[in-house]
Amino acid sequence: MYDVNSKHADDFINHEEILETLAYADENKENVELIDAIIEKAKKRKGLTHREASVLLACPIEEKNQEIYKLAEQIKKDFYGNRIVMFAPLYLSNYCINGCTYCPYHMKNKHIPRKQLSQEDIRREVIALQDMGHKRLALEAGEDPVRNTMDYYLQSIDTIYSIKHKNGAIRRVNINIAATTVDNYRLLKEAGIGTYILFQETYHKESYLELHPTGPKHDYNYHTEAMDRAMEGGIDDVGLGVLFGLDKYRYEFAGLLMHAEHLEAAFGVGPHTISVPRLKHADDINPEEFDNGIDDDTFLKIIACIRIAVPYTGMIISTREGRKCRERALHLGISQISGASRTSVGGYYEPEPEDESSEQFDVSDNRTLDEVVHWLMEMGYIPSFCTACYREGRTGDRFMSLCKSGQIQNCCHPNALMTLKEYLMDYASPETTALGDRLIEKEVLNVPNEKVRKVVLENLRLIEQDNRRDFRF
Repeated sequence: MYDVNSKHADDFINHEEILETLAYADENKENVELIDAIIEKAKKRKGLTHREASVLLACPIEEKNQEIYKLAEQIKKDFYGNRIVMFAPLYLSNYCINGCTYCPYHMKNKHIPRKQLSQEDIRREVIALQDMGHKRLALEAGEDPVRNTMDYYLQSIDTIYSIKHKNGAIRRVNINIAATTVDNYRLLKEAGIGTYILFQETYHKESYLELHPTGPKHDYNYHTEAMDRAMEGGIDDVGLGVLFGLDKYRYEFAGLLMHAEHLEAAFGVGPHTISVPRLKHADDINPEEFDNGIDDDTFLKIIACIRIAVPYTGMIISTREGRKCRERALHLGISQISGASRTSVGGYYEPEPEDESSEQFDVSDNRTLDEVVHWLMEMGYIPSFCTACYREGRTGDRFMSLCKSGQIQNCCHPNALMTLKEYLMDYASPETTALGDRLIEKEVLNVPNEKVRKVVLENLRLIEQDNRRDFRF
């Protein structure tokens, strides 16, 4: 039985409720009166239910779809402005005991090189990332209780935060690791992680069990209930995501929104981020063997519908997607992107030889961080390396209340400009620096509070003239 407040996965991700939702969406996908009413509700910026959003996703009427896209872009601007948060993944280990059929790290893959970064390896990788200009990392690892232990993760996090090279520093470490216990989540919180990220892969339980035939990840309920345990362990910033292409996208969409609704109902705060990865080619994985792939137009509509359904959440798109797709996605709700990513174990300090590749999936956007930053600014976006909210304790419901009130523009916008200035001073090419300085000069005038604007101008001067760093509101 569907129960949004239940702590049991089969209740809050209820199969029958999803099927009824999809039937309801099919029945009403051309009901213009209802669609108009849902769009009007979405304009209030309070979000939509999974049923309402599913109607919009199913809608084939081009005129209404254009309204959806326009609204998604406006909602993203209202809450996140023209800022795009930058990050990079760092793969610590590809040792894994699971049998996931869509991932090259599966245990039966005997030819992919298995690697695990030592603390010295991590130090070299982090310095290389800092020397690019990155301030925010997402740690990734396979599930192996012997090699990839909690002690290893905690030590790795401590190592990363301890490294200061030139003007560089990693100021926020997010972590994407296997579902674990409340006690372990508590340890991760104490270690100072930002967001705990765990992709569901698929919300369709029967498909999930088939796709994860062996290993601890086979336990659907334990995996799906991980965010509840993370919240109970004190982590109030959690990141959801499905791997589109594993099952029917409309089913996944409904399940994803139901998960967000559950977190809001049970803990008073929804997901901090939602990621939208698509199945891509990797070592011994051919995405064409999976028959639920989605084209770019469908993928982009999913993004738009998530944005208006969960208006306050950060939305992430990775280098799985190419430049053109990422450019379109930015207009429809994406607020975070990775840049210059490596999906191998390490690979930043020294690129892997082709015959020793440990990549989890093929990267579609291979540009340098400087090229990505330049590209964003050419389109009028502010590349942000800001981590201030996390470091000032504005997480969970505190961040969401700030976002909902609109006051985020008096914090995040100035912080984005100051961290961009740091990047320009320390890492950017001359062409990117010139473009960035022009953008900052223009955008600082858009800081609404006059007192804040004066402080920002003074801090920008100190960054440039006195080599000062890490100003934040």
